[in-house]
Order: sequence, then C-alpha cells, then structure tokens
Amino acid sequence: MDRREFIGWISVSALANSLPVVLASCSVRKDKPQNKQENPKIDKNSRKNGFLVLGTVQDLNDKGILRDNQNAAKPVLIVRNPDNINLSAVNPTCTHQGCTVEWKTDTKIFACPCHGSKFSSDGKVLGGPAKKPLESFQAKEEDGLVLVKAI
Repeated sequence: MDRREFIGWISVSALANSLPVVLASCSVRKDKPQNKQENPKIDKNSRKNGFLVLGTVQDLNDKGILRDNQNAAKPVLIVRNPDNINLSAVNPTCTHQGCTVEWKTDTKIFACPCHGSKFSSDGKVLGGPAKKPLESFQAKEEDGLVLVKAI
C-alpha cells in the first residue's frame, strides 16, 4: 500500500466515524412534553379517625374499582354502587374457600370465580355455596380522596 492509498483509507475511516455525530446534530429533537401530570404522592398513613387513604376519586372513577392488599389491615375492594352512587368497601376474600371475588358492573354484584358465590354490593350473600357475607368496611370520599376504615 502506498502513501496516497493509505491517506485515502484514513480519510474514509474518519468520515465514517464522524457521520453519526453529524447526523445526530442535524436531526430534529423530539423531547417529551413537560406538562405530563403525575399523580400527587398520597399520604397513606392512618388518620386519627382511623380512616386510611386508598386512592383518589379520579382513580376510582377511571378504573371503576380500587383494590388494596398492602396498606389496610386486610385486603379491601372499593366500588361505587351505581344505584345510589355510594361507595362500597369489602374484603374481597370469598367466605366459602378464600378465592378473590370480582366486581361485575353489569349485574352490580361481587362474584366468586372459583365456585360461583354471589354477593350484593354491601357484601350480603345472594347465592351460595358461601354462607357468610363478605366483611364490609366504612368508606367515604373526602377532598378528592377515597378513604376506608378497615380495622
């Protein structure tokens, strides 16, 4: 390889190495919008009156349910009863054999997917094999938050 060919290869190599930098500096920046709203941090510590914040009213309205298995003393499932717009909060553990019940918006009941037990929005047994109602809790809305008293 002679000197002229060597310098040619070095030039091509330098150009190839700098090409990504040049292209990146000429491209249009697509930054993410800065106005993305984040959920405010919610204080989930128990209040003096025994109520605990489990989420926001907006979350409940958007999702249709609020479920908490960590912050309250027991698992809690909160729904808005479509008949009277009150909140219903129950322990979603079926009293038959411990499966987790699901809220059925169309029929307005809690249903156990394992053995077919059905419960009203306040936890009363509508159909077996479960004999005992779901444990229910006091729930309320306050300042845009959903609170429950689950002892």
